[in-house]
Amino acid sequence: MTVEQPKSVLMLGGSGVVGAGAARFLRRWHPSLRLTVAGRNLDRARRIADELGGAAAITVDLSREDLGMPVDSRYSAVVATVWDEQLQGLAYAQRHSLPYLSISSGMVDLAPEVIASAQRGGATPVLVSSHWFAGLLVLATMELAREFDQVDGIRLGALIDDQDLGGPAGMEELARWSGLPPAGYVRRGGVFVWIGGEDAQASVRAVDGVLVPGFAMAYPDVPSLALATGAREVRFDLAIGESSGRRRGEAPTMEIRIDLDGVDAAGNPLSRGYYLLHPQGQAPLTSLGVALGVERMLGLGDEPAVDAGIQTPEAILAPAYAVGRMVEMGSAFLDAATCRPIEGHFAANAAK
Repeated sequence: MTVEQPKSVLMLGGSGVVGAGAARFLRRWHPSLRLTVAGRNLDRARRIADELGGAAAITVDLSREDLGMPVDSRYSAVVATVWDEQLQGLAYAQRHSLPYLSISSGMVDLAPEVIASAQRGGATPVLVSSHWFAGLLVLATMELAREFDQVDGIRLGALIDDQDLGGPAGMEELARWSGLPPAGYVRRGGVFVWIGGEDAQASVRAVDGVLVPGFAMAYPDVPSLALATGAREVRFDLAIGESSGRRRGEAPTMEIRIDLDGVDAAGNPLSRGYYLLHPQGQAPLTSLGVALGVERMLGLGDEPAVDAGIQTPEAILAPAYAVGRMVEMGSAFLDAATCRPIEGHFAANAAK
């Protein structure tokens, strides 16, 4: 009797910084999970696969319908940690009824993914994770907002160190985005609008108090948070410059300022400010977000596999679980006023 081997998760871009990091998380959590590392450079893909153990290494051609793979290839999911610009990875997943996750589409590129899924009647799960950290920033903000009875405003400010712009794929994505007209996407007075010019300009305050010039961006975090919390004012600003970690002579840090406004359970005005930090920059958080998405889609944890159709991280992942994983892998949450850790805040939320 032949026992069918469990199918492998196909990691497009699996030899890159984010893809390899996601694969490492999945290997740590689920040692028996089979993984296929697909990269541009086969030697690098093999090195990552050897490091992981129980993994295969291949190259793929994202311009071909079959991705350049043998006809008898079998997988359990397709994960795109590089830009699937022709949507061949998505089409491959749909033809084989496989869950699909992508992180590089961005607001202006989401329509084709949504339409492709709708045209096939939502026959397979499509996890749209082109949010910051593959959705983790949205989930963390939702968890922080739990002490509010009503959230009226959310403002996010991300500071990326200019020495932490990612590997080759990340640099290509940054170049692609920099070629687009500068415009932000915000919710203002309950209405989603595009803004530009002076209206889009902003400053992001680093943890050490330094203001770094930036501008509003069009990230799916804005509609995700607005619709999940009901906040009528939502904005996401981005600044690129020297992080507070590097100013201290340390490695570049990832710094996110999270400001929330609303009312408490007694109806009194409530405002809170927080920082989300990671000492190793942005890639570890994005890798974690991808790994959590794969885990949830395939039902590898305590919850079943997700249903077919278009999904977003906040629709399928529990904010408290995501925050727990973030803290576990070295993320820190600080009170913006005191710059002290707020672990007790999450403990209080868990008791609610």
